[in-house]
Amino acid sequence: MRAIALLALALAACAPDQAVIIDGSDEQKFVASAAAARSQLPIEDRMLFDRALNTVGGRRMAERDVEALRRRTFDGMTAYQVVADARARGME
Repeated sequence: MRAIALLALALAACAPDQAVIIDGSDEQKFVASAAAARSQLPIEDRMLFDRALNTVGGRRMAERDVEALRRRTFDGMTAYQVVADARARGME
């Protein structure tokens, strides 16, 4: 757990001063903010970011509205946080 926290801090230190926050309040805002956040990532992290966003449905099998789950899961996160979470879950 300590390694995860250190990784998150290291990634946060690399993040731009004004990292885009993903807005999950509705689908349009989510798509726009996720795309803007993704553009701030180094190219090598973008595929992992995409995979994290696209595999959220596997987290809760009983969830019927996967799009709503995706918005709730990533709402308020930066792209760097999404990537750090994906790495912590062993997605790399």
